[in-house]
Amino acid sequence: MILRPRLHDLYVGRMVLATVLLTWTVLLGFDAVMALSGQLGDLGKGSYDFPTALAFVAYTVPRRAYTIFPYAAVIGSLMGLGQLAATSELTALRALGLSRRRLSASVAAALVLLTALMVVNGETLAPWGQRQADQLKLAAKTNNVAIARYSGLWAREGDTFLNAIDGQERVVDGQRTLELRDVRLYTLAADGGLQSLTRAAVAEHDGDGWKLRDVRRISFGFDPGAATEQRLAEERWDSELDPGALAAGVTRARNLSASELRASIDYRARNNLDAREYEDIYWSRWFYALNVLALCLAAVPFAFGSLRSGGMGKRLFLGIVFSLGFMLLQMQFVRLAGAFRFDYRIAYALPPMLMLGISWWLFRRKSG
Repeated sequence: MILRPRLHDLYVGRMVLATVLLTWTVLLGFDAVMALSGQLGDLGKGSYDFPTALAFVAYTVPRRAYTIFPYAAVIGSLMGLGQLAATSELTALRALGLSRRRLSASVAAALVLLTALMVVNGETLAPWGQRQADQLKLAAKTNNVAIARYSGLWAREGDTFLNAIDGQERVVDGQRTLELRDVRLYTLAADGGLQSLTRAAVAEHDGDGWKLRDVRRISFGFDPGAATEQRLAEERWDSELDPGALAAGVTRARNLSASELRASIDYRARNNLDAREYEDIYWSRWFYALNVLALCLAAVPFAFGSLRSGGMGKRLFLGIVFSLGFMLLQMQFVRLAGAFRFDYRIAYALPPMLMLGISWWLFRRKSG
């Protein structure tokens, strides 16, 4: 671990950061261009035109940067160290007595800042941008963002099923609120029969709970045909169903923040629903930083051997192959976790541990 960075640490770190940023920019630009070309087929639907498509892709850039960063980090690190090796600077640093572990620590320290920024981005800007992009596209194609997003929304809370025709999100006094319109609540009895049907013109979540307005409730008795009707101007609905859980019903799991994913997992657990997809994405966020650092550290030993005499093409090819290999390995572990229903934390922890083991073995092998 580097406690006091020295001149050679700063030099190696600056070189690695430069190549990582360059690689990141190229990959992100290529991904954005491909995403824009994929939007061309939707042009002309409603008011969705080319400037709107550009804005859509621009909103998704933070999420794309988050997804691409691990691969840009390992490719850029290999290219940066390979450039130092090609000019014999890496050999000179080794001749000064710097160990491979010290140089690897310099690389890791340089990547910590970018990784930390990406972790924050993945929880704030990326999900916000994706949400804005989805709303922008749906509003342009349907000319009604509320109906486009919430039409036909269904949710379950215990023995109560909620259906809303449309709704909208608002920010009041800095607090995010959700308002659903034309809401129906179906409450089931213990035997599975319909116990009551509640219809409300508006259901609003104000941060403290749900408030129903213009309420009409029909309660069904035990006798066939027996029913009573009740009308209320306003009432509270005691429910743990929150806007985050409802947002998960209309937003892809990978586009939610960790807090929204946690709320969705808890909601599904309370109602005996399958939450595996959300657990998968949730734990991938927690292991994101570990995956980046493990992948880069496992690739660093290659810079001390074969990359010394290799060119830029060889470094790029090796970085791509190594990144894809790690991605496929982790994907297989995650699929196995889904198929055999074991903890996703194990699936996300084993690949980086394996990569770190490979790195340690290569260091010992080259040091021997």
